[in-house]
Amino acid sequence: MAVLVNPANASTGSTLRDVEAAAHTMGLQIQVRNANTNLEINAAFAGFGRERPDALFVGGDPFFNSRRVQFATLTAHYSIPTAYTSRDYTEAGGLMSYGASFIDSFHQAGIYVGRILKGAKPADLPVTQPTKFELVINAATARMLDLTVPPTLLATADEVIE
Repeated sequence: MAVLVNPANASTGSTLRDVEAAAHTMGLQIQVRNANTNLEINAAFAGFGRERPDALFVGGDPFFNSRRVQFATLTAHYSIPTAYTSRDYTEAGGLMSYGASFIDSFHQAGIYVGRILKGAKPADLPVTQPTKFELVINAATARMLDLTVPPTLLATADEVIE
């Protein structure tokens, strides 16, 4: 399995620790690639095209998110099943995503803004973690990659894009 991360992102270290722990638990070998420019993304995918990983996980990153169409195009070109941390990639043609719900996160941000506007001090507000996560599967991309998504996985998905 391959992992693509942006080394300039502060959360890359924790992402890699989590991925390595999960891979170890499942008995998977991972290869990590770094990219923080368009050229490096293209070079990483050219390497994936030669090495043929069974799957790719793309770490969450604002720069990557702004390149989600590029990712969808490259994963289709090289026929690499890819999982992302945000539904934006899946909507752009990626295979699947699992991550915090943006709608729920924005709702929580609105609650915080309301509390601050009512006089609460930001420093006194608790730090919260996301509580709602969503699994989104792009069935059209799965068919293009000639993958059969198990019906049980489709049934548990929050959304299936046809």
